[in-house]
Amino acid sequence: MSLKQQLTDDMKAAMKSGEKDRLATIRLINAAIKQREVDERITLDDAAVLAVLEKMVKQRKDSISQSASAGRADLAAVEKAELAVIQAYLP
Repeated sequence: MSLKQQLTDDMKAAMKSGEKDRLATIRLINAAIKQREVDERITLDDAAVLAVLEKMVKQRKDSISQSASAGRADLAAVEKAELAVIQAYLP
């Protein structure tokens, strides 16, 4: 099963189980993948999807450190939750 198919299946499962935070994060991942596909006019394979996920992880880590240094623990907590979901799809 490809990584994109796994994301779609997990999104459906999150919808059915009512996991709103997980669902929102998976939708963010799918949107980032779709955006790259549209921009480059290609279909991403698993390696390219992993590259998108790694970029998202880096963005979340930067956001967490910036939020923590600004004293915004609430924003850092949201970013940490998203980071955990994204990292679940990395090898």
